[in-house]
Amino acid sequence: MTDQHGIVDTAQHTAVIAGVDTHKDTHTAAALDPVGRVLGTHTFPATTAGYTALGTWLAGFGTVSAAGVEGTGSYGAGLARYLAGEGVTVVEVNQPDRHARRRKGKTDTQDAINTARAVLAGHAEATPKAGTGPAAAITALRTALTSAVKSRTAALNQLHALIVTAPAPLRESLSGLTGTTLIRACARLRPGTDLTSPVNATKTALRRLARRITDLTTEITDAKTDLNTLTRQVLPATTAVFGVGPDTAAQLLATAGDNPDRITTEAQFAHLCGTAPIDASSGRNNRHRLNRGGDRHANAALHRIVIVRLRHCPRTRAYLERRTREGLPKRHIIRCLKRYVAREIHRTITTDIANLATTP
Repeated sequence: MTDQHGIVDTAQHTAVIAGVDTHKDTHTAAALDPVGRVLGTHTFPATTAGYTALGTWLAGFGTVSAAGVEGTGSYGAGLARYLAGEGVTVVEVNQPDRHARRRKGKTDTQDAINTARAVLAGHAEATPKAGTGPAAAITALRTALTSAVKSRTAALNQLHALIVTAPAPLRESLSGLTGTTLIRACARLRPGTDLTSPVNATKTALRRLARRITDLTTEITDAKTDLNTLTRQVLPATTAVFGVGPDTAAQLLATAGDNPDRITTEAQFAHLCGTAPIDASSGRNNRHRLNRGGDRHANAALHRIVIVRLRHCPRTRAYLERRTREGLPKRHIIRCLKRYVAREIHRTITTDIANLATTP
């Protein structure tokens, strides 16, 4: 027997597995019993009051043993933090069940049920990022910095393109200038008021682009200063590792997250960074293939560390020479070094986060 919210009689049920399909304005939840039967479904607003109502609704079925949440890094971030704060085991679910979608269609309710069943079957087992510590703070700062860098690059490209197509006298007056000198010269241009003239219009556009570039450069400098200070403060052991700078350390912490229990082994961290080889053996062939999964930004950060060590670290250069004599290609040697660096970084990041958690 059900009520208006789709709740069935749960007197005999003590364990509940929840699944939530998250959106910007609403979250659709589904409650399942331990054998996969649907106990009820309901939609709640994506607000603090909605999170509380969702938790109360789930508790009406029994004890919530686990909750699968889609989009814990976006629309589901707030709900995931709320459920974790209430002592619920939150599981990150990213891949929808495509076979179930083909059979039953695509609705928010069905997606919530599929999410819960993915947790129940053990297909989804990733712990989401806590989002309550320095990793979340660094991610926010990096978002603003990355956006500013991209905008400045676009403005620089547009400025150079305008100079190439500018009227000859204007182009010749700027052709010998580069870098900061060119930006300052464009910012000091004095166009006339008649914008029907190509010269005046081009000067106006160049001046606006140059001033935009100057403002973005100041913003980038400030953002890098804040990010470097914060990173060195929260990751002293990681930034002390040879070849690891503040920007690289910040990216690796943003990938790992604030909760060290999310990645309990260095092998898990290597898989997260896409540096763990994947077994591709079959029959009499025993081999591994390149892992193209994981966070590619973290993979690139590890790659930069390896390149720095290949240039400046005697031990790394000796390793390169030894493996080269053994007949291993350089790209394979770099993959081996990235796997080693991932092991080292996991140890230092875990130490830094643990020390930060115990520091008043």
